[in-house]
Amino acid sequence: EVQLVESGGGLVHVGDSLRLSCTGSGFTFDDSAIGWFRQAPGKEREGVSCIEISDGHTYYADSVQGRFTISSDIAKRTVWLQMNSLKPDDTAVYYCNADTIWGQGTQVTVST
Repeated sequence: EVQLVESGGGLVHVGDSLRLSCTGSGFTFDDSAIGWFRQAPGKEREGVSCIEISDGHTYYADSVQGRFTISSDIAKRTVWLQMNSLKPDDTAVYYCNADTIWGQGTQVTVST
């Protein structure tokens, strides 16, 4: 089955850290670009970070640059998003994406 499964969301306080995981199956993982997107209530979905699995190139939105780190493990078919120094504006449902494949999303809530 072609799918992406996210995990790792939760409720944290300002300044805390979380690590999200995204595991893929049913497609050529090591030739993909895997991205993290997020959607806050009342807002459009926005791109957060992306990694090209084949060469490890990474990309970050300005809003998370320096706080979030994306990484991958081909053998585990998994991409992680390490989120540090979390802010209330980071509150959203986070989705993993590869081309036309979307995960189900995982909720991240940052409280003051």
